[in-house]
Amino acid sequence: MKDIKIAIIGLGYVGLPLARLFATKYDVIGFDINQERIDELKQGNDATLEVESSVLTSVLKHNSNDGIGLFCSSNLEDIKDCNYYIVTVPTPIDKNNRPDLTPLYKSSETVAKVLKKNDIVIYESTVYPGVTEDECIPVLEKISGLKFNEDFYAGYSPERINPGDKLHTVDKILKVTAGSTPEIGKKVDALYASVITAGTHLAPTIKVAEAAKVIENSQRDINIAFVNELAKIFNLMNIDTHSVLEAAGTKWNFLPFKPGLVGGHCIGVDPYYLAQKAQEVGYHPEIILAGRRVNDSMGQYVASEVIKLMVKNDIRIKGANILALGITFKENCPDVRNTKAVDVINQLKSYGTQVTVYDPWANPEEVKHEYNLQTVKQLPEGTFDAVVLTVAHTEFLQEDLESLLKTNGVLYDVKGILKGNISGRL
Repeated sequence: MKDIKIAIIGLGYVGLPLARLFATKYDVIGFDINQERIDELKQGNDATLEVESSVLTSVLKHNSNDGIGLFCSSNLEDIKDCNYYIVTVPTPIDKNNRPDLTPLYKSSETVAKVLKKNDIVIYESTVYPGVTEDECIPVLEKISGLKFNEDFYAGYSPERINPGDKLHTVDKILKVTAGSTPEIGKKVDALYASVITAGTHLAPTIKVAEAAKVIENSQRDINIAFVNELAKIFNLMNIDTHSVLEAAGTKWNFLPFKPGLVGGHCIGVDPYYLAQKAQEVGYHPEIILAGRRVNDSMGQYVASEVIKLMVKNDIRIKGANILALGITFKENCPDVRNTKAVDVINQLKSYGTQVTVYDPWANPEEVKHEYNLQTVKQLPEGTFDAVVLTVAHTEFLQEDLESLLKTNGVLYDVKGILKGNISGRL
């Protein structure tokens, strides 16, 4: 494991924690095209809140040639001496729910410009089986002029980061690994095993590792879709869904999923990657896409339930003031990527209501840029016709939410965690 120099391509929610971890044992260059991101990291600050300042500062180094530690840069020259390149860029979907591989293509082009003989390029981005070898490798070959599995090699180790989770950090999550040849697979596995305390699992091929990752999140998506459908059924029957799930959960093999909004960079996206590939090879997936349809419909469903409760309470809908609590995709995390709280907010606004969005975690500028919505970081004064808890931030659970309501106001609990006088919940 001597003379290893690692370049981490992309310093977001996945790349930075990984770079920080490898930097405890290796010479690491963290590369990102966003100069603002590089500048903040050099100051020891991480806007994603995944790596604490003290932890980040402990591995930072001031020069790319200073040995063990992490040097952050947007300069291509700084990664040309690396021999392992780990790509951790996002894999989003477009407006038609089709995979958008642009970040992967661009990052592959970047790596190809500095690729040398015997280098190993490892991809961590979640993709459908075949993307690494069929889409990324040709880009590396074309630009570098090198031959795959002769001059350079590839690996795949799917990220399993859970944003905002301080318990299951990258080193404590077992890592699946794979290589483009059996020998390279062992090298990739050994590299990760040297820093991942939870251990590794060496898959036989890159395609197997790609498939394993994409079905992890597809499985969760389908299970959540099932309980979301149950919530719709039981609400029509005036049965509390959470009480039903609690009772059913007393059986040892009942899976503990809860209804909710399914967003974020993984669960709400990855099934579309698998479905795309399935359709390409001639199979139309039914369960996967049915689950996606159910989960994608939940924002509209929640909004319509809130409006129904307001009508029952004789609240005039047009011009009504509604407070939405939270816009991030999950609690106690600033990540707003693919958040379905936006669907609830936009649907409520479509009824002619005035929606105030309060989220102490979200960056208002980022929300404005991504969704063209205004948010506030401080609890607004006054009372509202309806308060909708969309995200279970700790701050919200410490508030007296009923005091935010007008006399006949509605309190709706999307997360199913509030106590007291709740008008309705998912």
